[in-house]
Amino acid sequence: MNGYGINEALDALGLSKSNKGTCTGKKWLQSVSNQAISSYSPVDGALIGKVSITSNQDYESVVNSAVTAFKEWRLLPAPERGEMVRQFGNKLRSYKESLGKLLSYEMGKSYQEGLGEVQEMIDICDFAVGLSRQLNGMTMHSERPGHRMYDQYHPLGVVGIISAFNFPVAVWAWNTALAWVCGNVCVWKPSEKTPLCAVACQQIMSEVLQENDLPEGICTLVNGDAEVGEWMTNDKRISLISATGSTRMGRTVGATVAKRFGKSILELGGNNAMIVTPDADIEMMIIGAVFGAVGTAGQRCTSTRRLIIHESIYDTLKEKLVAAYQQLRIGNPLDEKNHVGPLIDKAAVEIYNKALEAVDEVGGTIIVEGGVLNGDGYESGCYVKPAIAEAKNHYAIVQQETFAPILYLLKYSSLDEAIEIQNDVPQGLSSAIMTTNLREAEQFLSHAGSDCGIANVNIGTSGAEIGGAFGGEKETGGGRESGSDAWKSYMRRQTNTINYSAELPLAQGIKFDL
Repeated sequence: MNGYGINEALDALGLSKSNKGTCTGKKWLQSVSNQAISSYSPVDGALIGKVSITSNQDYESVVNSAVTAFKEWRLLPAPERGEMVRQFGNKLRSYKESLGKLLSYEMGKSYQEGLGEVQEMIDICDFAVGLSRQLNGMTMHSERPGHRMYDQYHPLGVVGIISAFNFPVAVWAWNTALAWVCGNVCVWKPSEKTPLCAVACQQIMSEVLQENDLPEGICTLVNGDAEVGEWMTNDKRISLISATGSTRMGRTVGATVAKRFGKSILELGGNNAMIVTPDADIEMMIIGAVFGAVGTAGQRCTSTRRLIIHESIYDTLKEKLVAAYQQLRIGNPLDEKNHVGPLIDKAAVEIYNKALEAVDEVGGTIIVEGGVLNGDGYESGCYVKPAIAEAKNHYAIVQQETFAPILYLLKYSSLDEAIEIQNDVPQGLSSAIMTTNLREAEQFLSHAGSDCGIANVNIGTSGAEIGGAFGGEKETGGGRESGSDAWKSYMRRQTNTINYSAELPLAQGIKFDL
């Protein structure tokens, strides 16, 4: 892969000659277990590198470092914390190409998407820098004379972040940038499928900590499988767990953290639909639907899974979609001529195959054939063909999220029916409607419309900007990250009442005389 600059990227990020995996902030720990995660690229099946697995002893060192750092970090004025985040964002700008290439090679998404993910990190840093001067509370009028009331927000402490492979760095940045300016410190457990991306980010952040003589523990890293995640979710020293992954994982994490009265932000599965009305701009819709379905090889939580099309334009759109899929180029994601890269690993390929088999078993009709690609350029065994199937919304396979490029076509006759179909799944992350009809758009966005955390008009289901809060309802978990007022999730609210009078009146007019 050196022709695409991967070796140079690894060198630039300090990953070529190391077996790192656990970091207390500026110090990399040598694992006592000698166990390692081997990271293989889905692009060509080659071993990229190894990352040491965090032992329980190392984990204790990391969390203790974070607890100690919090006591100092929380005392810095928020704008000073924002200055550190600004410097991190500038570091990301200088490493953007190298990190984008590593991301593309280790995860399998296109190089353009890799660069876009790093840009998303930069954007959230910019957002957080501004936020560091706007962590405002609210002033209320007291019912008692000579009293003032207001609320304010304080940092929680240690924030634990468990991220998924499909966005190996951006979702971490969403959480950490906000958590840092709010006065928290962070412990990050990345996906074991993309550990080198995390090590690279920790390397970059370590530079900022060293250059500013900041303490260990502000930004820390642990690596491993579900066992390391269990240490975090059971750890009372970690005030908040932000976890991204499957609904199954979220149920376990949410219950475990709630049992110890901790807080959690859950970003779980999506089963996203786009409704297409007769008043849609068809060319716009084709681009949005195809990218939504095949971008990142269908491995986004916001990927378009279902296309709900009005019966009057159904056959026409089906033909256009089939024609568009025939133009897709599948191959090395670092080659910018290609549209679709590989799935993350062979286990994902097996899930893809089983989903297509399930479509056949329930009576669905596959109109764009799927299949695994083999031969020159596909040696990793992780490349599959994006598929389209005609189906019914109640089919079990349609009701579940399949992390692969499979798009289901569904037919409707009225907008009320289309919205009902869209909402009739367990998940509630992202949704979209394609229409130039104002009434249809407003109905879709109304109380009786989409039940998802994200509802778009005339754009696809994927491609969220950091300015808005990201998250969904139902089995998607209810968490919110990134923009808007999502920062409040990383802080504890405190109501303050100040009596500046010479009397002590009680609330509600209660009399208590001595």
